[in-house]
Amino acid sequence: MPGENTKPPVKLSLPLEYQQDLFNELRSEDELVLLARGLGLLRIVINLLHSYDAAGNNLIVIVGADERENGWIGEALAEHAAISRSPMARGLSQVNTDAMSVGTREKMYSQGGIFSITSRILVVDLLSRLLNPETVTGLVVLHSERIVATSIEAFIIRIYRQVNKAGFLKAFSDNPEPFTTGFAPLASMMRNLFLRKPSLWPRFHFTVAKSLEGRKKAEVIELEVPMTDGMKDIQNAVLECVEVSIGELRKADTGLELDDWTLDSALHKSFDVIIRRQLDPIWHRVSFRTRQIVNDLTVLRSILHALLTYDAVSFNKYLDTILAAHQPPPGSTRQNQSPWLFLDAANTIFETAKRRVYSGKPSEEEGTPDSSSTFSESLRPVLEEQPKWSLLAEVLEEIERDSYMNPTPRDDSNGTILVMCGGQRTCSQLREYLQNMHVRAADDIRTEDEKHNPSATFMMRRKLRNYLEWKKDFARVSASLFEENQKALDGFTDQRGNTNGYRGKGPPNKRRRVRGGAAAAGAGRPVNSSLQLAEDKESQVASLMANVRPTDADAMQKDEVAVDDLNDMEDYFELYEMNDLLVIHPYDGDMDEHVLEEVRPRYVVMYEPDAAFIRRVEVYRSSHEDRNIRVYFMYYGGSVEEQRYLSAVRREKDAFTRLIKEKGNMAVTLSIDGAAPTDPQEQFLRTVNTRIAGGGRLAATAEPPRVVVDVREFRSSLPSLLHGRSMVVVPCMLTVGDYVLTPDICIERKSVRDLISSFKNGRLFNQAETMLQHYKHPMLLIEFDQNKSFTLDPFADNSFEKSIKSADDSKDLQSKIVLLTIAFPRLKIIWSSSPYQTAEIFAELKSKQEEPDPIKAVQIGLGLGEDPYEQQSFNTTPQDMLRAVPGVTAKNMLRLILDVADLREVSNLGEAELDEMVGREAGRQIHRFFNKSVLGE
Repeated sequence: MPGENTKPPVKLSLPLEYQQDLFNELRSEDELVLLARGLGLLRIVINLLHSYDAAGNNLIVIVGADERENGWIGEALAEHAAISRSPMARGLSQVNTDAMSVGTREKMYSQGGIFSITSRILVVDLLSRLLNPETVTGLVVLHSERIVATSIEAFIIRIYRQVNKAGFLKAFSDNPEPFTTGFAPLASMMRNLFLRKPSLWPRFHFTVAKSLEGRKKAEVIELEVPMTDGMKDIQNAVLECVEVSIGELRKADTGLELDDWTLDSALHKSFDVIIRRQLDPIWHRVSFRTRQIVNDLTVLRSILHALLTYDAVSFNKYLDTILAAHQPPPGSTRQNQSPWLFLDAANTIFETAKRRVYSGKPSEEEGTPDSSSTFSESLRPVLEEQPKWSLLAEVLEEIERDSYMNPTPRDDSNGTILVMCGGQRTCSQLREYLQNMHVRAADDIRTEDEKHNPSATFMMRRKLRNYLEWKKDFARVSASLFEENQKALDGFTDQRGNTNGYRGKGPPNKRRRVRGGAAAAGAGRPVNSSLQLAEDKESQVASLMANVRPTDADAMQKDEVAVDDLNDMEDYFELYEMNDLLVIHPYDGDMDEHVLEEVRPRYVVMYEPDAAFIRRVEVYRSSHEDRNIRVYFMYYGGSVEEQRYLSAVRREKDAFTRLIKEKGNMAVTLSIDGAAPTDPQEQFLRTVNTRIAGGGRLAATAEPPRVVVDVREFRSSLPSLLHGRSMVVVPCMLTVGDYVLTPDICIERKSVRDLISSFKNGRLFNQAETMLQHYKHPMLLIEFDQNKSFTLDPFADNSFEKSIKSADDSKDLQSKIVLLTIAFPRLKIIWSSSPYQTAEIFAELKSKQEEPDPIKAVQIGLGLGEDPYEQQSFNTTPQDMLRAVPGVTAKNMLRLILDVADLREVSNLGEAELDEMVGREAGRQIHRFFNKSVLGE
């Protein structure tokens, strides 16, 4: 299919009908494309870019692509250019923060081509006119589901549309669920993207279904794997804990809609994130118990995932770390376990997990389950294998038989076997199993027939030996692990934490003493008490270690090579024959399509279910009629894995159904030029200078208000909001302040978190001092988050200890602010509840004032002969991290940047070397910061 306005024919790789229809749509008009996962979104984007690239004389900007997508797009564009033999094609150029100066970027933009630019660099270049929006042919926005009104990508699109109304704008997404949350979400997203038309392509779209089902389908063999009894018991116990936790959340008076808080929705991978997002506006009023349960849901979901993917030994090891992080060490008087640890189901989880690894022989006397005398002095290894392992071995044996019976390939596929699984950890596990499944130990007591069957005994014995060695050292760090977990809980600053403790009032039960008088004397858990697991005696561990001691077979195994210097490659490396290759690869989004095209497998084993990959196989098979493919689809029957897969498919279908319905009722947005509607009279009055005292005269200018903004401030949403209020945002590398509103007003903006860290390292006092030296009205802006408590005092919960600590922390911060105002009486402090209010405050401060001079603002604070843009050739993110290190100031940071290559080199410097660079006191602080133990004293 030839591209438009091109002399040589442009060859595209779009063999399916729905791909061609979508491409023609995109070439003819601007739209938002919502494509179901797995239908090849990046392929369509690449072909669209190639059609413009081959024409030449275009400047196209890609927004929102990550590093790996940039790599694939660049490689694919180079292949397309070679196939089409397009002399005008330039390929993809990446613009990132790594040593790319202003002059280099300006030269690249003038030459044209396709550019993938990080958002923070792009918005600065557009505002400074280093990249003139009028010269841009078009904008391609990826991952448009991430764009909100205050995001930097929406800011970029607004700047582009205000100046350039002729260029094209295409937005893409393969994640429909975010477009269905909130009121009129699709219309809001279209407004943020300045687009009018959405184009929806679900899997049940007529053209998509016709393209994938009309040709020869792939052969799919569905394999339902039953779970072991131990796995079923643990799964049911975890689900019980999840259900109880959700019930406790419902009891809490949060005032939110709780219909979606069900056990079925808890299986979704982002359920805990969704709950956090709903609770975020009232997070400051939520009790400690509710916060703790929300964090516990993350832990319980991770246990469910680990149950189906980890081997029995690794799963038990993972539970040990969870228990250590949630339960105070023996002898501690702190009573703050997580609530789910008090359930009988929690005891089932830990006891069953241990029985899957090893067990003791029951004594002749029947005792209670809590009695430690129930087990003898000897322990025997159980080492339960994952059921999928043996089935995978059977599948590979079947494939081998099939290849032996049909040795001559009758199609274009290789004989490669591709095994797809959930992550790198599972890949390593399967590789280790397949390498050792036929290795036998000398003391193997099985029959000869059984010895020929694949087994994971050898691998599991080695894992158990490593686990017992690890357990000896783990006891020394478990107390520190609990303390670190409690520190994370005290502040609640990181909402992505996945562990929690029980702080505040003790649990309802009173019986906390373990039977036998010792901290770990009893097995299991007494009635109405916290979880107390029996510790194995040293004699029992010694007998277990003797049972799994290394054999001659262990000595013959090669060690894993973690780092290879690749010397003598010709002697040790060679190319594999594709027909004999077994590739184990994790699911990797759109990159899976690349794997299928490169490997061309005849057999695919889906070790874990993934709806998107099934569609990729459908697209691959329909696109290549000369390649046969057989798919083995494995899943645990009656497991959360199966339910998660089915619910993901259902949610995507429901999301597309809602979007189709909203599209039919959606009002068309006509103002897509990016300009905010303003009254001409109001615009005139805003720019009138009424300062006529002292013989002045009334002056009016059509120049809009201007704000000079430091380039590091574009991580926040405030510059976008200022631009939305019709202010001209001038990005500069400022040495003093973050925002310059007038020649006399300079503002240093701090979020509450930044304020605390700036007080700790003393940076705020240096910033205030420099502002006082150069500006008449220096100001400190303390900005809170939107929908958060507008106070430094968090709402107290039922915890007396937590309340005292919160009060002490807030008083400490308030006292530091008071000391700051005493030290700098001219420094004014502005309190803002959100970035929106900050934009209003800035507009009031600029009212009837002169406009700032950007050149003068840049020169303020610089030493004689310093270049204000000298540091722009360095990566700004490590600079910001370096500023947060105690002892680093604005004066000595430049010396560090020029003398060292990266942060790792700074952290490895000795105290004497640092003394020469930054002085004795600063060097001592920096060295102490990087060499302090994370486990505490």
